[in-house]
Amino acid sequence: MKQKPKLLYLDLIKKTLSFTLWPEPPIPITISIYKRSPIKKLLVSVISKILDKKKLQIVKTRDFSESQRIEGRVWPGYADTMIGLKRLDNLQHCIETVLGENVEGDLIETGVWRGGACILMRAVLAAYGIEDRTVFVADSFEGLPKPDVEKYPADKGDRLHIYTYLAVSQEEVENNFRKYALLDKQVVFLKGWFKDTLPQAPIDKLSILRLDGDMYGSTMDSLEYLYPKLSKGGFCIIDDYAMPGCKSAVDDYRTKHAINSELKKIDWTGRYWRKVKDI
Repeated sequence: MKQKPKLLYLDLIKKTLSFTLWPEPPIPITISIYKRSPIKKLLVSVISKILDKKKLQIVKTRDFSESQRIEGRVWPGYADTMIGLKRLDNLQHCIETVLGENVEGDLIETGVWRGGACILMRAVLAAYGIEDRTVFVADSFEGLPKPDVEKYPADKGDRLHIYTYLAVSQEEVENNFRKYALLDKQVVFLKGWFKDTLPQAPIDKLSILRLDGDMYGSTMDSLEYLYPKLSKGGFCIIDDYAMPGCKSAVDDYRTKHAINSELKKIDWTGRYWRKVKDI
């Protein structure tokens, strides 16, 4: 019975972060036109500004199935995370495991969008009264980088950097933490491209390493700079294994360092393994 309030709290946090407690409301059309031509974007922008003066708005309705939302197969309009309940459940399980087994180290996510997964990390620490671990929130807060095809040819042709929908400011993420009363000294932001911030991040040991960088370069940078700091018994969680660039980076890194830990499936794109030896 002592565990029940914690579990109820964390269950509510996950459902709130993923917006699965409510039907998906219509979203402003200005949010949903990131794939349209520049002319259409300009036209919509002009019309929207005119309507905004009259407190009117053009919206687009969307109908997501329950399974789509649970597995994080959509780009949501109102959720604080797009990873879905299965990956949130996995994250909670991994954190509770390292806490229960006293695996040393802080927690980090590289690529946070609106901050939902990191908010859950902090919520789990709060639920268990953990005050000596930090949640690192690493992101450019400007969207994804343009491909560095000279260093990472696998990213050639990647266009994720053009999607402003994926660019969420640090201020907005901080405000999302505040909404859940979870912004405190145990939350540290690392703003910038991973190649610049991760090498000098004030991290000694990690118990949870969650990667959500989408691209080959972002994934490889995160692994190269952070995986050596992951404690034995810690978890490496991959959010984007369904994406070719991310998958190639993970496979290449695991092969290069002879990582034989079972790569377990979470859902259609999520994977994770437990570190059993140092590299």
